[in-house]
Amino acid sequence: MYIDFSTSEIARAADMDIAELLMAEGEAVRKEGSWYAWMDGTEKVSIKGNTWFHQYERKGGNAIDFVKRFMNKTFPEAVQYLLGNGVGQLVTHSPKTKSPFVLPPKDKYMTAVRNYLESVRGIYPDILQTFTDRGLIYSTENNGYHNAVFVGTDKDGTPRHAHIRGTTGQFKMNIESSDDRFAFHWIGMGEKIYVFEAPIDMLSYICLHSENWQENSYVAACGVSDKALMQCLKDNPHITKGVVCLDNDEKGLQFDRIIADRLKEQGYDCEIMIPTCKDWNEDLITSEGEEQCNLSM
Repeated sequence: MYIDFSTSEIARAADMDIAELLMAEGEAVRKEGSWYAWMDGTEKVSIKGNTWFHQYERKGGNAIDFVKRFMNKTFPEAVQYLLGNGVGQLVTHSPKTKSPFVLPPKDKYMTAVRNYLESVRGIYPDILQTFTDRGLIYSTENNGYHNAVFVGTDKDGTPRHAHIRGTTGQFKMNIESSDDRFAFHWIGMGEKIYVFEAPIDMLSYICLHSENWQENSYVAACGVSDKALMQCLKDNPHITKGVVCLDNDEKGLQFDRIIADRLKEQGYDCEIMIPTCKDWNEDLITSEGEEQCNLSM
């Protein structure tokens, strides 16, 4: 479809108030300070005037971009709709059909993975052994390369997620069809859960604060989403306090606040802990972990 819109028409469409559009469509929108929040499935989209920002995809834009993204329209269709010449229906994106989740095959030798995690990354042998004994960390071999596998399970102990980290180079990935709600974690009976970006950060923090560590809960999102955290809270009502421990960089500091705010909205006590270096593994390796910044919320 081709429509020759004028520059002023495009500008007017792009400047439309998105919250008003959503409410006119019968969508649930709630006020959050000077912003509005709308849920794309289970994920929050922040809206202010003609501006939107998807908190988990880290993408945003103007009203035209919103209609294109969430109403599956082309640019001309979006402009026409916003100018009042079309009727649309908001849709959330359903997951693509995935193949069944399967854990990578286990390599009977843990030598390369153990050497990498203990000698290169500084993880304490006894802490590593606790996770390997439970099958939450193991080695897989592919084309001669030995990779560490960090397994995430559901509340029944069934593996639902696997994160692979190479023992050489920077290779890392989540296995296809992994369920992000069940990323690598440890559940204790204490009231606190500590949230990290990566499994090695989680293990490093545990090493730095190893006294009675098994009493607490820990989750590595394998990214900066809060899906795994929210699932842990849902499955473990004895947890009442979240400690957000993401990286000391722009992305991590930004998500510290986003996740902390969401925890507070849901009634949880919350605290932010920031590593001295870029991440907790650097703190562990440089023995600076006791100097981290601790910000109470």
